[in-house]
Amino acid sequence: MVDAAYERRSVAVTSDIHPSGFDTIMPKTLATETADRLMHHAHPVETSSDSHRLAEALSGRGVIPVT
Repeated sequence: MVDAAYERRSVAVTSDIHPSGFDTIMPKTLATETADRLMHHAHPVETSSDSHRLAEALSGRGVIPVT
């Protein structure tokens, strides 16, 4: 998908994984090429706040048990 959109379309990507860690979820060669294409014309927005979903899950709020 990233390769097909490269320099043709906008792509928005959100991840808890920094691009330097993409090799933990895909082969190193593919991770390097993907990160390179994503970052080439990128406008990265990095946030540093705590995860609201994680806080809700740990407190038991927002979680509906499946019965």
